[in-house]
Amino acid sequence: MTTDTFFAYLAVAILAGLTIFQTLLIAGRPLGRFAWGGQHDVLPSNLRTGSLISIVLYVVFAVIILERAGLISLSFIPGFAIWVLAAYFTLGVLMNAISRSKPERNIMTPVALLLAACCYALAA
Repeated sequence: MTTDTFFAYLAVAILAGLTIFQTLLIAGRPLGRFAWGGQHDVLPSNLRTGSLISIVLYVVFAVIILERAGLISLSFIPGFAIWVLAAYFTLGVLMNAISRSKPERNIMTPVALLLAACCYALAA
């Protein structure tokens, strides 16, 4: 297994876990303290819609990551897309780190950091 393959699989596994988490939020599980600022145990409908949009984005992110690692081949994905993801997850680190929700800070900040690190490793 190459280094790129390792980082791609790790990032996609994390995104899969986040997809499960967002699905549980959409289903009304009381996990909201870990997401969306931690203001609601059970998410209101507008934040559930946000969770659904997040799932769609995770799929797009996974495709970009897998393409960058050479595990799939799609000609329409620009080479700089992995840098955009790296920047996005870096912003996620910052946003989670300043969350008013301690559970969100403690769990999601390292998750975003790991995703950012994987993307930077793939971009290099």
